[in-house]
Amino acid sequence: MDVDPELRRIVLEELDHVLASRFFKNSPRSRQFLEYIVRRKLEGRTEELKERSIGIELFQRPPSYATGEDPVVRVQAGEVRRRLEQFYQAETGQPPVRIELSVGSYAPHFHPRVSEPIGSPEPAPIALRRRFETMVAARPGVLVLSFALLCALIAVVGSIAWVNAHNKAKQIPAAEQFWAPALASQQPVLICLAKPVVYRPTLELYRRYSGSHPESFDTEVERWNRVLPLDPQTKMVWGEMTPYSDYGVAVGDVEAAVSISSLLGKLGKPTQVRIGDRYTWEDLHDSPSTVVGAFNNKWTMQITSGLHFEFAENNGVYAIRENVPNGRTWLPKLDQAQQAGQDFAIVARLLDSNTGQFTVVAAGISGSGTQTAGDFVSKPDLLEKAIRELPAGWQNKNVEFVLQTSVTDSVAGPPSVVAFYIW
Repeated sequence: MDVDPELRRIVLEELDHVLASRFFKNSPRSRQFLEYIVRRKLEGRTEELKERSIGIELFQRPPSYATGEDPVVRVQAGEVRRRLEQFYQAETGQPPVRIELSVGSYAPHFHPRVSEPIGSPEPAPIALRRRFETMVAARPGVLVLSFALLCALIAVVGSIAWVNAHNKAKQIPAAEQFWAPALASQQPVLICLAKPVVYRPTLELYRRYSGSHPESFDTEVERWNRVLPLDPQTKMVWGEMTPYSDYGVAVGDVEAAVSISSLLGKLGKPTQVRIGDRYTWEDLHDSPSTVVGAFNNKWTMQITSGLHFEFAENNGVYAIRENVPNGRTWLPKLDQAQQAGQDFAIVARLLDSNTGQFTVVAAGISGSGTQTAGDFVSKPDLLEKAIRELPAGWQNKNVEFVLQTSVTDSVAGPPSVVAFYIW
């Protein structure tokens, strides 16, 4: 089917505008997918806009691949659909044409801007103004009274519209507003924890100790559950310690991950927990995610680097700093065992982070701070309290919070927001 040349021109201009936006420019896969389906539609090659055809040509799948087992096309279509919706929600003007991708379809639709139909009702303020002009022309003596009446009516109409919009926003629970971009995605939310390097004494070292302490550390259960009480002056070689890849997740990170997974489950959103090297930057690029932990998680440090609030390390001192000239700095005040005192955390809600996806960072300077960050993003009452302080329209912007918590017996108390920034 031939496409009108003028429509083709404005669609391609709009496509360039969309692809250059912040919703697409950092997501090569989404850009590639959208450009592919739009150009195929404009060229009249809609027969190629089938799941298998797209998978073979765009994603280099073999002709015999099982679409039921490999949902790459469906997943990417859902991601492009979400980004298009975000783009047009953020647009301040009316575009000459709107590109849409309906659910269950891979053929885009183009909706040109149309003028107001003849005979359509006028907006209330315009209709009132016309009535006012007619009254003044017929009876000049009522000018002042009519003008006052007009102003009052316009104010009432505006107030009603504002109240309706405000009440509609208030009806949506805080947790759903905070997690809305993740809930709108067809992909599960990845909950990503770090796994720092952990070393353990070798079996030979245990046996050497058992030689002088019979019947001790003879079983694996005992070796995993008791500290090896070597004399501090005992000499050993580095080969008597070995790295263990299956252990080492921080307690605070686990508590935060469990809280977040529980909340998302209640909201009907599936999650996948990824630990250590079991997730990559490409995974974060393909799905909405929550990245847990700070200095022990390289992806947290990369995602938050350069943000308004970021983690900093200087000569072994860990802190959160405000990334502006003469910015503030928050330092933890914990005892040597980090079991009591005061800690700080960052919660970042990034609509389109440098991963190209919606990302939430929940990370503290210590494990207690991470625990309180997890509580903050997973407990509706805490989110409700924090959101009340945010300006209107925060849902469509990036938000960062700095949290403070008191720690007692390694347990974090309720978080309090000490700073936030929106952009």
